[in-house]
Amino acid sequence: MAEVILENVGKSFGAHSVLSGMNLTVKDGEFVVLVGPSGCGKSTTLQLIAGLEMATEGVIRIGGKDVTDLPPKARNIAMVFQSYALFPHMTVRDNIAFGPRLRHEGKDKIDSEIRNVADMLQIEQYLDRKPKALSGGQRQRVALARALVRRPGVFLMDEPLSNLDAKLRIEARSFLAKMHKDLGITTIYVTHDQSEAMTMGSRIVVMSNGRIEQSAPPLQIYNHPVNRFVADFIGSPAMNFFPVKVADGHLACERIAFDISLPDQLRGIDEGELALGVRPEHIHILPKGVADRENSATFRVDVVQHLGHETLLDLRAGEHHGICRAGAEEQVVPGETRQFEFDIEHAHLFDMTSGMRLTAQLSEPVDVHSTPKLG
Repeated sequence: MAEVILENVGKSFGAHSVLSGMNLTVKDGEFVVLVGPSGCGKSTTLQLIAGLEMATEGVIRIGGKDVTDLPPKARNIAMVFQSYALFPHMTVRDNIAFGPRLRHEGKDKIDSEIRNVADMLQIEQYLDRKPKALSGGQRQRVALARALVRRPGVFLMDEPLSNLDAKLRIEARSFLAKMHKDLGITTIYVTHDQSEAMTMGSRIVVMSNGRIEQSAPPLQIYNHPVNRFVADFIGSPAMNFFPVKVADGHLACERIAFDISLPDQLRGIDEGELALGVRPEHIHILPKGVADRENSATFRVDVVQHLGHETLLDLRAGEHHGICRAGAEEQVVPGETRQFEFDIEHAHLFDMTSGMRLTAQLSEPVDVHSTPKLG
């Protein structure tokens, strides 16, 4: 049993509050990713769970045991940092064996554990090398091996892939996901990279300013963001936002030539100013000569980014700008003015003041006889 529970956990450094009233449950065997911008409190949360920092308030439980005031060695956790922190004067074998030797485990047992983790992580051929003779990806696997021989109930990872190049990061993400599937160890992973969060976690916890904005599976976070912050942070390129006004069952945007008809299920929305959120893949470029199609708008193409498998178009209309994800075959010239269609069934509406989502998706049923609920 390695369930991790945070109950009303807070952390302050003097008068500065980093976390406040945080409640989070990580189930046994779950892979949870804490994601958010720098300074949001995600690394502090991990350090509180590890016991590297003490909570100012609240309770932390690991495996049903209150560990709030216990030191790290009593928490049955293992941690992998952004810095691999390997002993440079020791071989890989000695780095992995360092922990078990401190625990006075027998030589035969230590050798057996080293063989097992080395085989699993495919580092057998590096056991007699020193860290300086290894690549970044190999060092990362050694750091994981050192954590695994701890036989932890919980794995804590603080941006362990940030020192790797782009190709290695993709390989390492796949490797870590497979390792978790094979071992089933409760894992809490911290990153600011939303691509890592989307591809690795069984659940994503989006944080901002020391609090949780949304906690849900990756696709639910992506398709049903609870507020504008989550919608903007998750997704690459980010969601497009356009200020709109609701009047007579239509959405209109100043200085953009579009007029979007609200679906019947949304006719009860109060008139006023909102933000229309549309992801780049839900803005479609129309063939030349097509005009005045329903739910379409006119934009000038400022920049064309050819990525091989797709083309990103930077759009502008007055002071409003956005990004369209188009097919690689699209032939578009910078400076060209084209018509673009909005896939309104996959759009979102957000309150301009609170940032909260008024509807999850425009295609979802809404009770038109009541005020649309926020969130």
